[in-house]
Amino acid sequence: METIPDEIQRVHIRVTGRVQGVGFRAHVEYYGLQIGVTGWVRNVGQNSVETIAEGARHQIEKFVELVKQGPRASRVDEACVEYEPVTGEFNGFDVKRSV
Repeated sequence: METIPDEIQRVHIRVTGRVQGVGFRAHVEYYGLQIGVTGWVRNVGQNSVETIAEGARHQIEKFVELVKQGPRASRVDEACVEYEPVTGEFNGFDVKRSV
C-alpha cells in the first residue's frame, strides 16, 4: 500500500509517567502550533495526559515523536498512539480543561 506524504491524519495519544507539573501540556501545545497541526491536549487523572491532533502525515509523525519525548523535566513511561478517522473539527491547537 502506497502512502501519500501529505495525506491528512488524526492521532490520539495518551501518555503516562511524570507528565504533570513539568510543563508537558505547554510543551505539546508549543510543538503542535510550531508544526502546524490542529487539536488539543489535556491532563487526565494523576499521571496521564492525552492529546488529539490532525495534520499532514509528515506533521503527525513529527508531533508523535515530540509528544513521546516530552519536555526535559518529564518522564514518559508509556505512550499509546492510535490513529482515528479525520474529522476536520479543529481550528487551532489548544490546552483543554483537565478531566
